[in-house]
Amino acid sequence: MVEKKDLKQIKIGFAPTRRNIFSATAAIEFADKTRQKLTDLGVNYVDIKDINDDGLLYDDDGLKKITKKFQKAEIDGLFIANENFGTEYEVARLAAKLNVPVLLWGPKDEAPAPDGSRKRDTQCGLFAIGKVLRHFNVPFTYLKNSNIEDPAFSRGIIDFIKVCNVVKTFRNTRILQIGPRPFDFWSVIVNEGELLEKFGIQLSPIPLGELTTRMNNLIDKNDPRISETKKTYLKWAEVKVSEEDFTKIAALKLAMQDKMIEYGCNSGTIQCWTELQREIGILPYASEALLQTEGMPVTCETDINGAISEVLAEAASLGEEKALFADVNCRHPDNENGELLQHLGTFAFQTAKNRPVLPPSHFVFNYPGSAAFEVKDGTYTLVRFDGDHGKYSLLMGNAETCEGPYEQGTYAWFQFADLNRFEAKYVYGPYIHHMAGVRADVVPILTEACKYINVKPDYFDPIADKVKAYWYGNHETILNKK
Repeated sequence: MVEKKDLKQIKIGFAPTRRNIFSATAAIEFADKTRQKLTDLGVNYVDIKDINDDGLLYDDDGLKKITKKFQKAEIDGLFIANENFGTEYEVARLAAKLNVPVLLWGPKDEAPAPDGSRKRDTQCGLFAIGKVLRHFNVPFTYLKNSNIEDPAFSRGIIDFIKVCNVVKTFRNTRILQIGPRPFDFWSVIVNEGELLEKFGIQLSPIPLGELTTRMNNLIDKNDPRISETKKTYLKWAEVKVSEEDFTKIAALKLAMQDKMIEYGCNSGTIQCWTELQREIGILPYASEALLQTEGMPVTCETDINGAISEVLAEAASLGEEKALFADVNCRHPDNENGELLQHLGTFAFQTAKNRPVLPPSHFVFNYPGSAAFEVKDGTYTLVRFDGDHGKYSLLMGNAETCEGPYEQGTYAWFQFADLNRFEAKYVYGPYIHHMAGVRADVVPILTEACKYINVKPDYFDPIADKVKAYWYGNHETILNKK
């Protein structure tokens, strides 16, 4: 269960609605019950009880006041609770003005009274609201018509908050690009203008020299944060590099961190080889690992779409799970559906199964600055945001860790449902050999977020129907069904 403090990072506008021909008293009663449940769950919501005597949306006067209040509050999502039939056109007008994810739900109707009368007719109103939202071209998320105490309601609210977090993160992503892509990596080519024009994603490019100058200045001035950063490393890992190299690793981490803050970035990417080693004598991967650990993802080979993949994967878990960023490397020697995901040390330390090590060097490059460990066992969501020719998609699916040979660097062996299918999906593209991953099943969350960010959901296994059903029924039953 997500902790209440994690839910607070997203602000939801709560707009319960009614229609005049049904009982206003019943609508007010159920709106208050919904409010109480949101409070019990720890949801950070903006209410409309001050808008009118009912605290409900049903007319133009209320619409204007609610719109102004929600815009001023800068809500991240809109929760429409249809407490009787609902006023569908006011709901659609409100949603169209806000450009945030929309959750539509209504409490299950009571049985008719002995005389055959009904107070609310909520389900019928949900059908009407859904149709009018379509007329207004408003994408929305539907949570099944259920009792407030139904576990599906609580789960759906929390999942919607995760969706809002993905959308908010995506729309506010700014990536520090340290150096151009390495010449040999044509696969990481991106269209910077298109990312900005389509999605609002910004790049902040700087030359390698700006980073290394910052790093060397920190060392020359004996910045006290260097020793503090070393202590942090020692809490997480066994350090087997020289003291001089350890200082460089800590200073490089701080230099990247400082530049990300200076340019207002939530993630970064770096030309990690080979000029960097000639300039400073270390690899950047252990520095990246600590940044990943502290919630500032940095990817290698200036893989900008890889950085986007990472921030989306982490946002889908509300930051509960830190992401790994890996090369999709090679097939398992014995397991026909096993595959190695590995890199030279970029994984967040929270993902480690064993105590991480900062080794003296790595077999690929004879330099210090890498990290080494195997990841925790479990089921992971693997994610890749990518595109070409103006079309973008998010590849995702699940894989489970499995036994495999020892590998240098940070690594995991994953067993796929069908590795041949996964491999073909990757070869045909538009994806490349880098993936992000988190130790949680967030495929349904990412899929739902795609409708709000204009990105096509894509899967390496045939799970589209299963994912769709997740939002319609009992979440746990569907996810556990093979």
